[in-house]
Order: sequence, then C-alpha cells, then structure tokens
Amino acid sequence: MNNILVRTISGAVFISLILVPLFLVNPVYAVSILFLFMFLGIVEYGKLFENLNVIAINWKMNTLFSLLISFVFTAKILGFAPWGLPLSLCIFFIWCSTELWREKTNPLLNIGISIFGFMYICAPLLIAIDLHLKADFNFPILAGMFLLIWTNDTFAFLSGKFFGKRKLFERISPKKTWEGTIGGAIFTVLMAWGISYLFDNSHQLFWFVGAVFIVPAAIYGDLLESLFKRSLGVKDSGKIMPGHGGILDRFDASFFAIPFFYFWYLLYINLF
Repeated sequence: MNNILVRTISGAVFISLILVPLFLVNPVYAVSILFLFMFLGIVEYGKLFENLNVIAINWKMNTLFSLLISFVFTAKILGFAPWGLPLSLCIFFIWCSTELWREKTNPLLNIGISIFGFMYICAPLLIAIDLHLKADFNFPILAGMFLLIWTNDTFAFLSGKFFGKRKLFERISPKKTWEGTIGGAIFTVLMAWGISYLFDNSHQLFWFVGAVFIVPAAIYGDLLESLFKRSLGVKDSGKIMPGHGGILDRFDASFFAIPFFYFWYLLYINLF
C-alpha cells in the first residue's frame, strides 16, 4: 500500500509537470519543461554505460553536444535560425571528432552509442516541440497525445494485473500479457473519444485514428526499453521518480510513439 501511495504521488507530480505547461498560452513554458526532461533523459542514458568495459562514452560531452544540437533545432523551429540544419551538422561532426583525442578501444562503437542516445531521446522531444508549436486544435494536441499514451500504459498494467494470462513477449517483458494489451487499447480509444467529444468535436477522426497509432507504438516503445535494460543488466534506468524508476522508464512509450503520432498529424492536416 505504501508503494502504491508513493507511485501515485510521484506519478501525479510527473503528469502535472508535463500537462500544466502545455495548457499555458506562452509556449516558452512547454518548451522549457520538455528541455528539462531531455536533459535529464540524456544524462540518465549516458550513466547507464558507466560501468561497462566495452563501451566508454563521455556522458558529459554527449549531454553538452546533444543539448547544443537541440537548441539549434528549436531555434530553427521557432524561426530564429534558418541556418539551423547546416549548423547542427557542423556540431554533429565536431562531436564525432572528439573521439580522436579520447584514445579509447572502440571509437566507432562509442560514437554509435552516443548518437543513438540523441536520436532516441532528444529527436522525439524536438518533434514534440514542433508539434506543440504548429498544431492549432481546440485541445492542446501534445497534452492529448500524452493522455492517450498514459491511458494505454495505465490500463494495460491494470488489465494485465487482474486478467492477464497469455504472455505477450515473455523473452523481453515477462509481465506483459495479451489481455493487458487489449485492455489498454480499449481504454485508449475511450480516452480519444472523451477528448474529441468533450473538447475537440471538430477533430474526432484525428483523435480516434491517433489512438490507433499510439497503442502499438507505445507497446513497442516499452518493449524496446525493456530490451535495452536487459542487455545492460539493470532493472530501472534511474531513480529520479520514486516508485517509477527513471526518466527513460517514464518516457519509453512516448519516445517511440511521438514520431508516429506526428506522422499521422501531418497526414491528417494534408488529407482532411
């Protein structure tokens, strides 16, 4: 019971930190909170490899360059840096060239792991920033997306806990079941209906199909992070959120789902 209380309070704080800025008119607050989680996530990712002999990445250097590229991209999104793409590429090559002076055994592997961290964590959140600034819906589109992801995650867990029998992907995540997956999908579609019916009736198709995109993407995102943790021999990616683990544990479904949701948004506004 004590653990459930800790998880509930921690989860409520996390949800509030994300949702409140997304409802504010000034986009600076939303961009700032997403950058905060980007920073925490990339630091957490780097520290996962600290005790490995084969991989020797510099997490401080990776954090610096990841955030530099992210700042440039955000400036481009806001219209302040039309030269953002070539500058980002310049920063990227400078980042790679730092390996010349580190004299580590597996430089190519180190570069690959470092760059993957940026693509896995920063790139989806940059897409989320772009989506938040572009979309003009009656209900904040990014808030709706996160609500769909969290609904799927929460009710997949509850449905699996009470009704789960058939394993979904036992080799990677023994606790996930088909019953949990179906339960999560049903409640995610219901959440999409609630958002569209109560707040955004003119975009019902978008929210319903968006839920269909979210469900498999969120599941695969969760499984992918479970695969990473199994490969590295860790239970949680971090301890920043009591009862939940780390930033990567909380955003695993979101990292995977954001590009698919954004792709659907672009299709929707161009076709409908």
